[in-house]
Amino acid sequence: MTYFFEKLEIWQLSIDFSVEIYNVTIDFPSEEKFGVTNQIRRASNSVSANIAEGSSRLGNKERARFYQIAYSSLMEVLSFLILSNRLNFLSTSSFTDLRIRLEELSNKINSYYKTIEL
Repeated sequence: MTYFFEKLEIWQLSIDFSVEIYNVTIDFPSEEKFGVTNQIRRASNSVSANIAEGSSRLGNKERARFYQIAYSSLMEVLSFLILSNRLNFLSTSSFTDLRIRLEELSNKINSYYKTIEL
């Protein structure tokens, strides 16, 4: 059985993005395990989780709220990516690649949000 949210491109992209966040944060300093590493992973997981939860809501207003939260979590990830790059935990090339993927995902979340009739 496949649930509706699993078919959504924005959910699939957000899961892929979260996996990439996990992959790049493996090399973060061990003393950041409960700091930046944990925070950026939790924020990236929140994107897909809120998309999944929002897709199950019956009312458009409630559904839209969860997509807004997913977008906000994505902006939190961006903030941590910028910080990680400035602290040299993340190379500039990895930062640039992740930022491009983040922008694509944010545009798709916004487009999906706009299709909901409030």
